[in-house]
Amino acid sequence: MGWRVVVAENRCKLEYKLGYLICRGEQTKKVFLDEIDTLIVENPAVAITGVLLSELVKHKINVVFCDEKRNPHAQLNALYGRYDCSGKVKEQLQWDSDIKSIVWAEIVKEKIRQQVLFLQDVGSERASLLESYIGEVECGDATNREGHAAKVYFNSLFGMNFKRGDDGNTNALLNYGYAILLSAFNREVVGNGYITQIGLFHRNEFNCFNLSCDLMEPFRIIIDRAVLLRDDAPLGKDAKHDLANVLNLRVKITDKSMTLSDAIAIYCKRVFRALTEKDTSLLAFYEL
Repeated sequence: MGWRVVVAENRCKLEYKLGYLICRGEQTKKVFLDEIDTLIVENPAVAITGVLLSELVKHKINVVFCDEKRNPHAQLNALYGRYDCSGKVKEQLQWDSDIKSIVWAEIVKEKIRQQVLFLQDVGSERASLLESYIGEVECGDATNREGHAAKVYFNSLFGMNFKRGDDGNTNALLNYGYAILLSAFNREVVGNGYITQIGLFHRNEFNCFNLSCDLMEPFRIIIDRAVLLRDDAPLGKDAKHDLANVLNLRVKITDKSMTLSDAIAIYCKRVFRALTEKDTSLLAFYEL
């Protein structure tokens, strides 16, 4: 898997030649496809050839298309992520409801644990309250400890008046970062032969990415850390590039250091195995 996050921010033509992505604009640049992890087509005026699109899919490169406001709007995914995707979808539909509830509880515990670590890093006194929620998480998070923890967590970071969904720079930054993160999880779900619509906990009929939203929960804190550093700055060019480059952050998982993008791939495979084999000991989470 590559490591470069490539952003096409100006009007240009993207095409393929001899294993390279060729960008023809004011200058001609080229990047070896095997080096690319994510391509963000930020400018809607960018032209891209069908041959390049096909090669991007073959190389399993995460391709994100932005709208006229230069916010993530769509993603390129293969119709068939694996040779046995029909079997994988059948497997997904047969995941036992009990193991799904148990795995979801473990994901929630890990998300809250990461929130606690972040609050401790910023010196928040409410970290201990959040930590108490971890032991209260029940199977399937029946008591919604995740929701209670989120309220305490966001108010501790961004103030008591902060609400997710409101207009403002902080939410704009969070939404952009979460969208980039979600695209990485969509790639792994599809690449492993599963479908993004059928989740463990999320089951909104209007959400095409229920499973990806479930899986990404513990990783949202990495975006939160990056956003807090920007101190409510506008969602400008530099902020977008910094948030996209989070995928290159070095983390540890299974006692190995690697990029966040690679860690997401390992984490997802471990979750899928745990669900299929009904064994939560197979789960593995990242460490900063």
